[in-house]
Order: sequence, then C-alpha cells, then structure tokens
Amino acid sequence: MAKLMCYGGAGNATGANFLLELSDQKILIDCGMQQGGESAHVHNRQTFQYDPASINFLFITHAHIDHVGLIPKLVHNGFKGTIYSTPETKALAELLLLDAVKIGREEENPLYTTQDVENSLSLWQTLEYHAPHDLPAGRQVSGFTVELFDAGHVLGSSMLKFTTPGGKSMLFTGDLGNSPSPLLKEREKVSGVDYILMESVYGDRNHENREEREERFKLIVSDAIKRNGALLIPAFSLERAQIILSLLDDLFEAKVIPTVPVYLDSPLAIKITAIYERAIGGEPFDFKELKYIQSAHESREIEKEPGAKIIIAGSGMSTAGRILGHEAHYLPDPNSTILLMGYQAAGTLGRQIEEGMKKVIIDDQPVTIRAHVEKISGFSGHADSDALVNFVSENEKSLKKVFVAMGETHSQIFLAQRLRDELNVDAIATEEGKSYEVDLG
Repeated sequence: MAKLMCYGGAGNATGANFLLELSDQKILIDCGMQQGGESAHVHNRQTFQYDPASINFLFITHAHIDHVGLIPKLVHNGFKGTIYSTPETKALAELLLLDAVKIGREEENPLYTTQDVENSLSLWQTLEYHAPHDLPAGRQVSGFTVELFDAGHVLGSSMLKFTTPGGKSMLFTGDLGNSPSPLLKEREKVSGVDYILMESVYGDRNHENREEREERFKLIVSDAIKRNGALLIPAFSLERAQIILSLLDDLFEAKVIPTVPVYLDSPLAIKITAIYERAIGGEPFDFKELKYIQSAHESREIEKEPGAKIIIAGSGMSTAGRILGHEAHYLPDPNSTILLMGYQAAGTLGRQIEEGMKKVIIDDQPVTIRAHVEKISGFSGHADSDALVNFVSENEKSLKKVFVAMGETHSQIFLAQRLRDELNVDAIATEEGKSYEVDLG
C-alpha cells in the first residue's frame, strides 16, 4: 500500500508539495512557495516536515513559483536526488528562481542563495512528453514508470502519470490549463488512471467564455484610454504577461484601440517572453507600441509620460515587484484603471483590491483607491469548475479515488462534492499534514 502525504497545497491554492511513498521509494511532487500574507511567509521558512535527504526523486509539474519556489531550500537542506521536468519548465524555473534570490536579498534572512539555485540545476534532468521513463528499483520494489502529458497551463506544464509494475497508476495534474489558450496547445486527455490528485483553484466557479472575456478586455482597455489615464495590469511574468501582449497585439493590428504606449515593466517577463518566442516561432509580441523596461530608473520615468498608457508589471497578485510602485502612484487617480486578470490569493494586496477596499498599505504607506477596479477571471490559466469535472469524467470508469487539492478550502470541498454528486466518484478534499493510503500495489 502506497502512502500520499500533503505538505503544501492542501486547503491552499499555493505552495504545492506532495510526497508519494512507494515502498522504499520517496517521490516528491512539486516544492513550491506559499503566497499571500504573513502566514505564507512563516510557512516558507518552516523546517520541512520530512527529511530532504531521504527523498529519492522530485518531479515538477510546471515553473510557477508556487510549484518550484522552495527547491533551492530543499537542496540546501540535504536533497541529493534527481529533479525531473520538461525542458521548458527547467529553463523557465531557472529564471524564476534566480529572480526569487534577487527579491530575497532584500529580506533579513534570505531563504536561499544563487549557489543553492545552481546546485539545484545540477541535479535537474529533463523528460519529454509521451516518453515513458522507467525509474530504478529500490531495495524492496521493482521501480515505476512516469509519463508526462501536456497540462495546457503554461509553457512546459505537465501532468505526471506514475505507473507501478502491477499496472496501477496515479496522476498528479499540477495546474490544469484554461483551454483553449491563445498561446498553448489544449490540455491533453489522460485515461485509465486509478487515482488522481488534482487542482481546484476555480473548483467552485466558472469563467466567462472566450468571446465574452476578449470583448470585456477590449472594452476595459478602450475605456481606460478614453479617460486618458494609466491602465495597470498586474501580471505574472510567466504566461499571463505573454497572453496580455498577444491580446494587445491583436487589438492594435485590428485598429480597434488608439495607439498608446505599452510598457512591459519586468526584466523577468522580458526574458520569459523571449523563451516563448523561440518556442512558438516568429515574433508574436512584436508590435510598435510595445516598450521593454529593464532598469528601475526607466520604470520610474514612466510616471513622467503624460496621457494614456498601459503598464504590465509583476507580480500578478501585487505581492512584490514593480507593480507596487505603479499602484502607489496611480491607484489614487480616478482616471486610472487597474485590471486584475487572474486568481488573487487570500492575504495578498491583489485580493484586497479585488474585494473593494478603499484604502490599502503599500510599502508601509497608506494609499487611497480612487482608480477604476476591473476584473476578468476568464483569462486565468486555470481550468474552471465545469472543465475540472469534465476532466475527471474522462477517467470515470477506472477511478478509485480523487484527491482534491491546490485550492482554497471552500473550492476543494465544493469540487469534491460535485464529483461525488455528478460522477459518483469517491472524492475527498485534502488537508495539509494528513496522509492517505493509495492502493498502487
């Protein structure tokens, strides 16, 4: 009997960290930072609840920091096994982890160093989609096979299917994509699995359809330009920034919005955009209105430019990065607009803005919000509730149990109940620190 333990990402949309024990093999799936408020800060600094040196393998579903952010800490604390992911995930994770080091230097006790990141990369191997990989046997088992499938969430994102010699299997979804995406292939179907551990960020609600969300985006951008103010778009450097650029490129090309400067104010997003361009081919984000902002000085100079402008900056939940400076400057301006285009975790500044707070604290200073606040959930990179149920239905006949994780508690519970009611599937909402038996013998 195998054992599944949830050390992060259970009852929380961020901080994914799951341990699967197959006899004497210890397999870690994701090792991410929690995001959102002081509790996340405390969680990220806690001692791991397992011995990192005892872990044989670490598999990474994708490169978002809430799935990779604690890998260097794991290595620093003794992990010497092998890390596996797609090539794209490794390339993107390197950029994100080095950026996390840079941000961490501002703290009194940084989580890890550049050397820890380099040590992590030295342990990292890559796997292609649809290429079953046999892992070596332990002392008491004959090994297992892992196969990667495209999750459609971000470039390189994967679902991990583990199969034991007896033919039983378990799928770890990571984050499932909101297909169809402007830049990615659709999430693949995976059938015939016995157990699933799945995400539930939007487990209790659905997105607008593609036509509605693109029309709303066009109207929000047009209205912001008409007010002659700044349009702020907090955006994750990975995937969200590239989708926004693609949407704006289409609007400018179709001449449905006036020509205004668009600032991508994130060195990290600029580097990631280059990786996307190489992967997709051509120059999908090369429109004349786009200006790449590299230095902090250039970022501050944006404020001096009069008239309408669009500023895309990280982070997506307004927890750090250059978006904070722009929010402090523009949120008090009634002619400005802030557009939230993704999930805002509890405890983040983005969540406070989303919930309608009229005064927030940025860099220890009170900031009054007079700007227009807009929200479009449909551009989230996460599948919504209906899509998650449809995903599980693809394995309805073979499934023994679904473990619902990677969502706030109410989202997990709601989705688990839907799966039980609509598909008659044994589904449970996972809890952090709990272990669950899984029959993979």
